[in-house]
Amino acid sequence: MLTSGMPVVKAAGRSLSYEWIEGDGRARPTLIFLHEGLGSIRQWRDFPVKAVAATGCCALVYDRYGYGQSDVLEEPRRSVRFMHDEALAFLPDLRRKLGIDDAILVGHSDGASIALIHAGAGHQARGVAVMAPHVFIEPVCLASIEAATRTFETTDLPAKLGRYHRDARKTFYGWADVWTEENFKSWDIRGEYLRNIRCPVLAIQGVADAYGTMAQLDDIARHVAGPCELLKLEACGHAPFRDQPETTLGAVTRFIDKLK
Repeated sequence: MLTSGMPVVKAAGRSLSYEWIEGDGRARPTLIFLHEGLGSIRQWRDFPVKAVAATGCCALVYDRYGYGQSDVLEEPRRSVRFMHDEALAFLPDLRRKLGIDDAILVGHSDGASIALIHAGAGHQARGVAVMAPHVFIEPVCLASIEAATRTFETTDLPAKLGRYHRDARKTFYGWADVWTEENFKSWDIRGEYLRNIRCPVLAIQGVADAYGTMAQLDDIARHVAGPCELLKLEACGHAPFRDQPETTLGAVTRFIDKLK
């Protein structure tokens, strides 16, 4: 199994860095990894590589616009529909450019929401595996983002994020500013998108997640039209693939194996 370097593709008018991880060579769906709100290719650590090794599928991991080594955010601030833009413009164009017709979406946090919107809008997906998804806004999430902003201004967090992102400050505030906008409190994808998801869904969340409660998972199960499996992890925060890597990998692998 080999991984490529960091090629670039133009999607929705922006240059996006991506990485292919080759599978075992047999015809299988492609796993598309969608990172969190402050994430990037490298911040997935070895989770995509291990998922490929366990399933035999190939994988696409990419830096969304404004993240990692992709184009730096040009706008003064993102729109409150930025996850819709990713799901309905960037990801479809990226898939067209790279020829990915058969996919399983694997998303974390904001990336999980993007995966759900993409599938719920009718784009092809054999299945959707999401970790710490957001389907509506909870006060605990907004409070944690406000706390993260204070941390960014008073600690070495900018330097830490700078290891992964071309412009850590723009990346951070491109994320934090939109989430704390007053009109973002009404953001909700349950009615318009979840009810149109007919492919299987796996939703995973940590009990100690600072950005959301189990109401997120319960509402996914309540609203999606297809089969849905929930995994609620003890001793786990916002990143199940980091906090409970073996359990999370096992669950995602079993889910993917049933879809191949």
